[in-house]
Amino acid sequence: MEIVIVALECDKDHTHMFLHALPHLSPSNIMAKIKGVTSKKLREEFPHLRHLPSLWTRSYFVSTEGNVSSETIKRYVEQQKTRG
Repeated sequence: MEIVIVALECDKDHTHMFLHALPHLSPSNIMAKIKGVTSKKLREEFPHLRHLPSLWTRSYFVSTEGNVSSETIKRYVEQQKTRG
């Protein structure tokens, strides 16, 4: 899909991602692919997850880079592991 993960941080119940994607890709298609692939991989690696009907909720938040720089967004995502 030609998506570049610029920054990624995971918490126990959510993930922050800063992605660069081609403009013809919709956020909903990108998230569907990410959730589908990660669900498949996690179920392969952790068989006890196979009995769950779903690993991810259908919800997500998407924002575009606009009034802030790429570096500001990247720094925000990377700092999520140190907050709290």
